[in-house]
Amino acid sequence: MKIIISPTKKMVIDNDSFKHKSLPFFIEESKTIKEKLLTFNKKELKSLWKCSDKLLEENYERLINMDLYSNLTCAIMSYRGLQFQYMAPSLFTKEQLEYVDKHLIILSGFYGALKPFDGVTPYRLEMQSRLSINDNKDLYEFWSEKITKKLEADLIINLASNEYSKVINLNKINIIFGELINDKVVEKGTLCKMARGEMVRYMAENNIKDVDSIKNFDRLGYKYNKEFSDENNIVFIKD
Repeated sequence: MKIIISPTKKMVIDNDSFKHKSLPFFIEESKTIKEKLLTFNKKELKSLWKCSDKLLEENYERLINMDLYSNLTCAIMSYRGLQFQYMAPSLFTKEQLEYVDKHLIILSGFYGALKPFDGVTPYRLEMQSRLSINDNKDLYEFWSEKITKKLEADLIINLASNEYSKVINLNKINIIFGELINDKVVEKGTLCKMARGEMVRYMAENNIKDVDSIKNFDRLGYKYNKEFSDENNIVFIKD
């Protein structure tokens, strides 16, 4: 079983919490992407990154000084968005860290797919960015076959956003966090990010290894709803 999650734009260098254990699966592909990005001028990068002038300068400096092999941070400690705040990996026990190391995959526009203890460096590149690589029209085309093949033997528990999860051409068990509005399940972005992080923590704390056990999740006001769930979608409704 693999649990897939999205990355976050905000990243940090953290060499104190844990030491990385490995390089990413697709480090050579990341080198190819880096080389392509280095051919862009600042105006082109700003358009690609869709960012402010301040963030442009910060990420441009990161890009031109990028070293994919040294001063690396464990992927699980590098991302700092809401999902990772609620996951709170720095508070995991040894057993919980072993669980996520075995089961968790972080999808990435730059690295493709990451294990928690893969060493990464900060970058800015969303999966939906309009970047053509070699003969591939965009990052979905560049990454899809590679990531799909890597995960094809696993049951996929999908806690990623659609932007990232659609890169994988496999059946997935989608975990949906929503509210009932006019008898329809409506997902709200910020609450979903919080719940996805909390779900990873719940699964690690309880050593979850089967789909049915996921349904016992009852945090942040969410409860499993059988009526709106089916074999491919596990739906939690907020009180």
